[in-house]
Amino acid sequence: MMKKKLKDIAEVQMGYPFRTRLEFKVDGVLPVIQMKDLNSDNRVDCDRVQKIDMLPLDPKHLVQKGDLIFRSRGVTNTAAILDQKPSDAIVAAPLLRIRVNETVVLPEYLCWFINQATSQRYLNMRQEGTHGGMISRQALEALPVEIPSTETQKKIIDIINLQNRGQILEKKRMERQEQKVTTLLMNIIRRGR
Repeated sequence: MMKKKLKDIAEVQMGYPFRTRLEFKVDGVLPVIQMKDLNSDNRVDCDRVQKIDMLPLDPKHLVQKGDLIFRSRGVTNTAAILDQKPSDAIVAAPLLRIRVNETVVLPEYLCWFINQATSQRYLNMRQEGTHGGMISRQALEALPVEIPSTETQKKIIDIINLQNRGQILEKKRMERQEQKVTTLLMNIIRRGR
């Protein structure tokens, strides 16, 4: 197991700082990933990404599959993984894009590691400002990351995926149970008339 600072295993880039309010267009050409596109399951929802009328920027601003998108502002300062790639999309500030060196660490593992309680405590202690504060790029880059072997990283990712599938199945089971109870209660109401 090795321990490195995030800046030694990944490139962190600020989201694109738009100067004016974004004007989204149905027929826009440039998808812009915003805070609202990051799901609670720490994935980027590419199906909802809105587009603007602006030509794609310098390629250094474009996202790639495997990039992590970090919530640098607000109550939750976690990362989400881009596990599919919208064509020529960019990240809007105040989000940060993390591009990992996959020869050292797997993106899925790093996403999980950043979102763990120990990493979150480290980042919370470095928040700047009030009311949810902000994590600076420098604070994120200084995050110490424990890096096990690639084989161990893959095992951790497999366990995370199993846990996520289990949570999805449990949520569906609870929704079905709720629907059954609602149907039963509606039948009771109808019989009581």
